Amino acid sequence: MTTTISNNGLPKLPQPPSGQGSSTQGTAGSTTSDATGSVSGANDRVQLTDSARALQEASRTGTGATVDTQKVEQVRQALANGTYQINPSRIADRMMSLDSQLNGKS
Repeated sequence: MTTTISNNGLPKLPQPPSGQGSSTQGTAGSTTSDATGSVSGANDRVQLTDSARALQEASRTGTGATVDTQKVEQVRQALANGTYQINPSRIADRMMSLDSQLNGKS
């Protein structure tokens, strides 16, 4: 399947050959297609991976870590003033800790 990009930046979807898919006639009990030509059936299912479920859970409001707006503002000010100090040893320690957590080690 190829997609052609027109001058306005919107993709031009392939059109079915004349006589196929363009008919609006349907039979009773059949599934009709929408403007894009996709057909949905009663047996369609979506199954999320564990990673997708974790991302979905983390994105829900009221769960997960909250943002400390006061600390964010302090860091923003320190960056603007040129007084923000980086501690490479602390960064390395936290990276190693994260790596251990991701690998299942405590």
